[in-house]
Amino acid sequence: MSHHLDSPLARQDVRLDTTDLYVFRGEIGTTLIMNVCHSLGGGKPAVGYHPEGMYELKVDLDGDDVEDLTYRFVFAELASDGSQRFLLHRVDGNDAADPFAPGTVVAEGATDAVVTGSDGVRVWAGKAGDPFWIDPTVLHAVGHAVQDGTTAHLEDWAPSGAVNVFAGHSVYAIVIEVPDETFNRRAGEANRIGVWAVASLQTDAGGWRAINRIGYPMIHPLFTQFDERLGEDLNLGRPLDDAATYARTLKERIAGLVRAYDTAEDPDAHAERFVSRFLPNILPYTVGSQAEFGFLGINGRTLTDNVSDVMFTLAANTPLGVGLGKGSVTDRPSSTFPYVPSVPAGR
Repeated sequence: MSHHLDSPLARQDVRLDTTDLYVFRGEIGTTLIMNVCHSLGGGKPAVGYHPEGMYELKVDLDGDDVEDLTYRFVFAELASDGSQRFLLHRVDGNDAADPFAPGTVVAEGATDAVVTGSDGVRVWAGKAGDPFWIDPTVLHAVGHAVQDGTTAHLEDWAPSGAVNVFAGHSVYAIVIEVPDETFNRRAGEANRIGVWAVASLQTDAGGWRAINRIGYPMIHPLFTQFDERLGEDLNLGRPLDDAATYARTLKERIAGLVRAYDTAEDPDAHAERFVSRFLPNILPYTVGSQAEFGFLGINGRTLTDNVSDVMFTLAANTPLGVGLGKGSVTDRPSSTFPYVPSVPAGR
């Protein structure tokens, strides 16, 4: 699982469970996609978007690991026809990190319809197919290996028998395409941005509680499958604090994995490089470029990148794949906005 059902809080209400984050070049600008509410979670207590929730796509424009721009979605209750109205607020500058800052409403509409915002953004929200794939045997074996400092026990598994546990499943997607000039005029000469997403729930006291946070894929499958306390902590924190708070724990686990595989002369040095690369947990992207989450470099993430093989292999410092590719998904993504796959039949 990239980020599916990753913690007790997320499993309590799948409407606030973020599954994946994607950042790539679209038809007219940079596309940001946040998926939530996976059908594997059973749709309890409901499906769709939480009417007391807040869904935020956050963008760091100057490389200081603090958001400079937040696109904040809030949704109304489900209508009788299953649709939900939404408002999209854009929050800029120092206010971008403040959950109470009102920002500016730049788009409003209903699910399953393309909406064009007042600042040129295109928006779509609705039910879609899940483009992610993973084999559960490999997933759990790698999680145990990282937790226990062993190799992944896959003696009884073969790639020919790999199964995509998410085939035929659906998510609820939030898609926004932002004109390049919105980012480029503030992102400096390199046009480099960093993106993460947060799903929060309104508290009885009138505040906001973060439920899920996602930047890089596969952080939770690597480190928190069998350490739910760490999973909760990673979701509640902010990227700026990631290295100081979690680097030591993550380094110890990666060093143990590499030591078990005997794939580096200095496992601690490998662990240092790995953790420094993925903390803070912010997905980097160069505006206007071709996205790719690959072995040669990480530049955003497309809907068809094989992130499991990349992250597992980089962590172990040896080839470690799930035996699946983009052909294992039920429906392929589209080349046109909103890009997400169609909802599989029966989901």
